[in-house]
Amino acid sequence: MIVLWIFVFMICCGMYWYVGKYAEDYLSDTVLDLPEVEVALVLGTSERVSDGRLNVFFVNRMRAAYELYEAGKVEKILVSGDNGREDYNEPESMKDALVNLGVAEEDITLDYAGFRTLDSVVRAEEIFGLDEMIIVSQKFHNERALFIARSRGLEAYAYNARSPEFGMAPRVFIREVLARVYMIWDLYVNDTGPKYLGEELEV
Repeated sequence: MIVLWIFVFMICCGMYWYVGKYAEDYLSDTVLDLPEVEVALVLGTSERVSDGRLNVFFVNRMRAAYELYEAGKVEKILVSGDNGREDYNEPESMKDALVNLGVAEEDITLDYAGFRTLDSVVRAEEIFGLDEMIIVSQKFHNERALFIARSRGLEAYAYNARSPEFGMAPRVFIREVLARVYMIWDLYVNDTGPKYLGEELEV
């Protein structure tokens, strides 16, 4: 049994490493290193953590999206997040934060059905018609999103928002390892699609 668990652990770690390696040529910590495309896809997260404090991941993602917009690397921003409950609306929170930073409201499009990363990326292609994009999130998240996008033939790049000063907490790392395993399963075994699709929309 111990040997089996060691084997499973090694497989999971191998998947984690492979996804990061695959994505490394398309990631950047610097705005100037990125190409100019029409739209940035900003991946959602909660504006606040459970105790009510601002979520550093959220704040840094919005700042990174604004930096792309301000530098002229993108003309428009698609914010994609969870709006599964009436009292929880990631896209609206993202839009409000971007407008407060200086992004024109008419340049922001909201995707209310970005319940997970795969949903956000696939919907960006199939619902909003994007075949190229700059994805915005933290590096570990961008690596997974890029893998999904490029496995579908999209011309995708990513801008890494700053991670919290304390780095990736152990629970975040474990969750990301598992997320990459599930992603491989969804893409190559189960052929899982987004929870919702629907009519095509314009950004």
